[in-house]
Amino acid sequence: MAARGTIAATATEPVDIVMTQGILGLTVHEIARAQGFFDEFNIQPRVLQVSDGAKCVAALISGSAQICARSGFNQLTPAIERGARIKILAGALNLPSLAMYSAKTDIRKVSDLEGKVIGIGSVGSVLHQMTVVLLRKKGIDVGKVRFRNVGSNAEVLKSVIAKTVDGGLSDVDVIDSQQKLGMHVLPDGMLWKEIPEYTNQGTYASDEAIHRNRQALVRVLAAYAKAYRFVSGPGSKSAYILARRKVTGNADEAPAITQWNWIQQNQPYAVNLVLSDTQMNIVQKLNIDFKVQRSVLPVASIADMSLAKDALKLLK
Repeated sequence: MAARGTIAATATEPVDIVMTQGILGLTVHEIARAQGFFDEFNIQPRVLQVSDGAKCVAALISGSAQICARSGFNQLTPAIERGARIKILAGALNLPSLAMYSAKTDIRKVSDLEGKVIGIGSVGSVLHQMTVVLLRKKGIDVGKVRFRNVGSNAEVLKSVIAKTVDGGLSDVDVIDSQQKLGMHVLPDGMLWKEIPEYTNQGTYASDEAIHRNRQALVRVLAAYAKAYRFVSGPGSKSAYILARRKVTGNADEAPAITQWNWIQQNQPYAVNLVLSDTQMNIVQKLNIDFKVQRSVLPVASIADMSLAKDALKLLK
């Protein structure tokens, strides 16, 4: 209770938060705002939206943001190896929320994609890395696949539907709209089932922000932890639909319901914030395999989970 009293007495503090433009993440952020979780911890979030994780890292290094709310961190550890002073603070979306889709009638399983064109983001991006991990798991020679950079997973879906690529990863929110969109999900291409060990997104901040604004960052983490717990519970459906509608400007409830049902069924969020060494090292080892990182860095040099642990104390 003393911790809550300390929070209540703290003046509202603005915090610059960078995040990617994924609908799932933006919806959870809107949940945190609409449910008053930022207000509870006296945080005024000032959001900068960027297109990918590399730009999140750049925003932290430049000082234009203090914390990245949620993004893949596969590009983070190579940057740290090159000298960037950034730390992973917490988990966010622990399970991948993507599936492999195709509009080609002859492609019914992942192995059918060998020799085909697959839509990805930039080479080295989370989207590219997860695609390769899935293909390798299914025994596909990646050298026999042609990758085409078409942008975000939303752009990948457009390319799949237009049949300019033979397949690609996109969000779970369209999994109930396959017939309407003229495409289909590959049953063995649901990443949350196929590569659950791959941590999709984490939360991270610059060493400078941690040093100067530690308590504010702790309170940001506490607000997000409350949002993760809220959206993971059965009473959040109406709030989730409203939040997604505000984020997208789309009144169609079907994708929101699909996404919310997926969250309830799979419980993908880091409700207790703390990431394990194993979760972080899996990503590091993949980076080495992809030749973007030379060696596995000590966890103490890439992460500081003490802020997540302090945030959890505020929730008791």
